[in-house]
Amino acid sequence: MNSRLKRLRETLVEQNLDGIFISQPENRLYLSGFDGSAGYLLITQRDTLLATDFRYLEQVKLQAPEYTLFRITGGVSEWFPKLTGDTGISTLGFESGDITHAMYRQLAEAIKNTDLSIQLIPVEGLVESLRTIKDAAEIELIKQAVSITDRAFEYIESIIRPGMTELEVAWQLERFQRENGSQAMPFEIIVASGPNSALPHAKPTEKKIQSSEPIVIDMGARVGHYCSDFTRTICLGKPDNTYRKVYDIVLGAQLAAISLIKGGMTGKEADGFARIVIEEAGYAEEFGHSLGHGTGLAAHENPRVGPNSEDVLSDGMVFSVEPGIYIPGWGGVRIEDLAVIENGVINVLSKGTK
Repeated sequence: MNSRLKRLRETLVEQNLDGIFISQPENRLYLSGFDGSAGYLLITQRDTLLATDFRYLEQVKLQAPEYTLFRITGGVSEWFPKLTGDTGISTLGFESGDITHAMYRQLAEAIKNTDLSIQLIPVEGLVESLRTIKDAAEIELIKQAVSITDRAFEYIESIIRPGMTELEVAWQLERFQRENGSQAMPFEIIVASGPNSALPHAKPTEKKIQSSEPIVIDMGARVGHYCSDFTRTICLGKPDNTYRKVYDIVLGAQLAAISLIKGGMTGKEADGFARIVIEEAGYAEEFGHSLGHGTGLAAHENPRVGPNSEDVLSDGMVFSVEPGIYIPGWGGVRIEDLAVIENGVINVLSKGTK
């Protein structure tokens, strides 16, 4: 945590901020280790305060012992001036992407109604930018989560049969992952068969899986709060010609991207390697999402790997490579692996069969 706080404080100096008020859950966890569902951090060059209510007092002592614990009682107008009053700060950043307008008004009113002279400054992506580069310990946790999803896919391949419902398959995957070391799923598992698989973010239904149709399986595990994200498309029985054609295009697009992505490229450039393969095959309009996204404490985070992304890929960044083609009325194919940039080279973490 000390190295993270050091980098944050350096960023605060660059932004001319005396302190920052952290409310976003993953950012709070990243900077403190506290994984309770309610609380705020106040970080200055001198202070590290963690404000929460009665429910989490003992948890904070265990998970964030280096933080000064501040007990929240009453409304914002009561506790916020007490939290900030002894810090001596005059400019305080707040996470404008997380703080609601109603909460901002309460903070502003709390300052206005006291003798505090603090200016609230909206900031975006400040802590998220720090989270983009993973250290060795973070990457190891992601690798453990990836291993669980790899094994879950191997397991489901051995038991999936025509006649099982999408919900049954999704439950088998969740059960296997929880029994093999995963925390709560980072997102709802997608099992989408036939025409349902043309929906990139379909939800599993009571639909019974049939032979010779595409089945998209998208799942993740979570270890030590760090996520994996993995997608495969399979077919039970004999696939039709459309399946063979579309699957080969998507797989070719993914392999092309994996072979060409390197550190120093933008997300836009990386996306282009896969997109050109799909476009030249005549399916440009059927690939409507980005090639990938960062994964860490959140299933979807920076860097963005898409046609409009200027994020520069660099060592320590973990992201997905997941091209797809979706044909309404027939179905879809998506193949997704997590990868990390190491020494300027892409290293694919997922090992599941394709």
